[in-house]
Parts: sequence; structure tokens; C-alpha cells
Amino acid sequence: MIIRVMRVVAVVLAAGEGRRMGGPKAILRLGGRSFLECCLDGLDRPGIAERVVVVGHRADDVRALLPAPVPVHVVVNERYGQGMLSSVIAGLDRAESVGADAVLLHPVDHPLLEPATVDSVLAALAAGAVIAVPSHGGRRGHPAGFARPAWPALRAAPPERGARAVLAEHPEWITHVAAGAASVLGVNTPEDLAALERESRGG
Repeated sequence: MIIRVMRVVAVVLAAGEGRRMGGPKAILRLGGRSFLECCLDGLDRPGIAERVVVVGHRADDVRALLPAPVPVHVVVNERYGQGMLSSVIAGLDRAESVGADAVLLHPVDHPLLEPATVDSVLAALAAGAVIAVPSHGGRRGHPAGFARPAWPALRAAPPERGARAVLAEHPEWITHVAAGAASVLGVNTPEDLAALERESRGG
């Protein structure tokens, strides 16, 4: 197996309105930390050259969550109302500008990241995967890795389907990596948040 040295940018997608939660999910808290802080901590792994946060709705409030010493690049997506794909493209623009070979795309509403999952996605990309997706219990999770050959397809995806369309249309690109339950635990409703809090406490 050939392992390539890759420049990988991790993109936290944190521009949405979070309507069902009453505000941006980035500002939700789990274990005393904001969701954004949880995501950034989870993506602080060897092999990730830069962490990027894409903000939009209440951008200043979300930006204020960033701990001052943490080296994070912030991208403001003025088109966040057009859906998550607009934030994905904003992240790709940044990744291209710094010469990245791949991106990890991670929605801020999945704050539980396991280091082993992130490392497995990075390893799959380094081994040649065009797309590396963590999977648990037959479900796709996060973060998903997209190497540069997949970027044109992401940019051309239908806005209403986004990255899901790329996964559906190019199954031959996908490498599935085994992951823990945290990779599929997202928050859309207050009930989801309560369930996540129980999971983070070990049930």
C-alpha cells in the first residue's frame, strides 16, 4: 500500500440558522463547551494542516466562541441561506487557496468526534481514497474526507442534495472506514440534544 503525504484542511460547517434549535448550533453546549469548541478539539489531529470554520448566520456570535490562542481560519459565507453546499464550497475555496490535497467536511451539529475515527479517515485518504466516509451500524457518519479529484463534483452538486448527491453518483470513489457511534450522532432538535448529553455521559 502506498501512503501519500497529503495536506488536509478540516472544514467545520457552522453557518446555518439552526431554526429547530432556536439559533446556531455552534453555540449549543455539551459538557461545558460549545459545539464549535468540541468540533475544533476533535479535529486537532496530526495530519490536519489547517482547521477552517465557515460561519454565516450570527457570524459574530459564532466567531466569539473561538478561543483566542487557537489557530483557526474563519470564512464568512454570505450565501448561507442557500444551504449547506454553499458553505462546503466556501470551505473548498479556502482549501484550494492553501494548496490542500483533501478536505474533511464536518457539520458543527456533530460535536462528538473520536480521534480514531478522524485518524482512520485521514489514513484512507493517504492510501488513495477519493472519498473516505466513517460508517457505524450501516449509517454514514462524519467527518467525511474528500480528496481533490472529488471537488469538481462537489461544486457541481445540486444545492438541495449537496455532498449526498456526490456519494450517490460516485459509489466507486467511496472507502468506508469503521467508526464508533459518535460519528452518526447529530443534533437537529432539543430531543436530539438530550440524547446526545446522555450518550456523552455514557448512557
